[in-house]
Amino acid sequence: MKYKFKTKPYAHQMTALEKSWNRETYAYFMEMGTGKTKVLIDNAAMLYDKGKIDGVLIIAPKGVIKTWYEQELPTHLPDHIENVSILWQANITKTQKEKLDSLFEPEELLHILIMNVEAFSTTKGTEFAHKYISCHNTLMVIDESTTIKNPSAKRTKNILKLSTETKYRRIMTGSPVTKNPLDLYSQCEFLDPWLLDFTSYYAFRNRYAEMKTLNVRGRSIQIVDKFKNLGELSDQLKEFSYRVLKEDCLDLPEKNWTKRQITLTPDQRKLYIQMKQTALAHLNGKVTSTVTVLTQLMRLHQITCGHFTADDGSTQPIDNNRISELMNVISEMEGKAIIWAHYQYDITSIIKEIVKVHGPGSVVDYYGLTPQDERQDNIRKFQDDPRCRFIVGTPSTGGYGITLTAANTVIYYSNGYDLEKRLQSEDRAHRIGQKKNVTYVDIIAEDTVDEKIVKALRDKINIASQVLGEELKAWI
Repeated sequence: MKYKFKTKPYAHQMTALEKSWNRETYAYFMEMGTGKTKVLIDNAAMLYDKGKIDGVLIIAPKGVIKTWYEQELPTHLPDHIENVSILWQANITKTQKEKLDSLFEPEELLHILIMNVEAFSTTKGTEFAHKYISCHNTLMVIDESTTIKNPSAKRTKNILKLSTETKYRRIMTGSPVTKNPLDLYSQCEFLDPWLLDFTSYYAFRNRYAEMKTLNVRGRSIQIVDKFKNLGELSDQLKEFSYRVLKEDCLDLPEKNWTKRQITLTPDQRKLYIQMKQTALAHLNGKVTSTVTVLTQLMRLHQITCGHFTADDGSTQPIDNNRISELMNVISEMEGKAIIWAHYQYDITSIIKEIVKVHGPGSVVDYYGLTPQDERQDNIRKFQDDPRCRFIVGTPSTGGYGITLTAANTVIYYSNGYDLEKRLQSEDRAHRIGQKKNVTYVDIIAEDTVDEKIVKALRDKINIASQVLGEELKAWI
């Protein structure tokens, strides 16, 4: 394998390339921070050098596509590879149209199209990708492939249909199992429907899950009871994937987890019990839906965080111990910290309290209401300005595609149920460039839904470890 690297690969990256570079389908199950993006870029360049492809379609979450375009490709794609790289945009200006049109010019160069996965829920995005694939021998890549784990989702169906038109396909993720082993089906079907020897999702489910029947409002539904044959599934995955854990390949500092327990104030407890009784009434009623259940859980969770939604739709604060415990944690730590919170209301409350104690220059934000043109500036300020000690955000916005290695403390003011967002947000600080041990602090209200959320996350990561053939992780 003669190939001129632009950036020198680590040993594990070289192993990944040796195992995969000329295969038609492959999965890089490499933890965040181990450099799977570089591996993919080198793999694409190798296939291009050998005349096997002349196009690459990269499908990634919305928060990551700019990183591919602005950082990863310029850094790692070798200089001898003549290329045109285009970032997809739904709202096409005249200039953007000219750029997109260049993808279809018959030039002897590598054509690279980067699209957000959300575009494949639309006819416009799907049809453009189809046109692109039709014009090139394409390597099709799904970055963070759990974005297609739901086989019934429109974007999953569209992407799976397009995949049959390409010879070379790759999936990339550090956490292929974020909920349960059934997450794997669509990801593997994208690579090749026959990789796992199942012709349907239901056949796959019957092999690796035991179902039980529940009676809901007079009709029978099936839900997963438990999982089985996970050792067999783990062995199958090894045939077409390469697994890399950070502790196996990088000289990174340690990760440490700790909890800070708080109790509800009397006002919180009273409201929590009332809301819990309301939730149980809904669950026992004749009209119950998944949305109703999730809404009631969210309201309980909000109360533990110190606020609730009134009948008129306004957010009302409640006297609580969570914000004071956060300030206690901050007072005990040294260096910089990332503070993750689940609700926008909490973010504004946290920033207000930090500014009161540490001054306005001490904190920046990164969440849904942070203007797009300020986000990168906020990251740079946090990373480089010694006066800026805190960045506050939501894992759904800031959990992907950004580097926050200036922090050696990560505080979870509150958690959600999404394991992938949790793991991704952890890795903003623990990646190449981190020089210190990283401490993760979870603030948890005793005897509340907080504990249920953490248990749900814990159960999910244990199942993921079994499927991937790993030791159970030391975790929250």
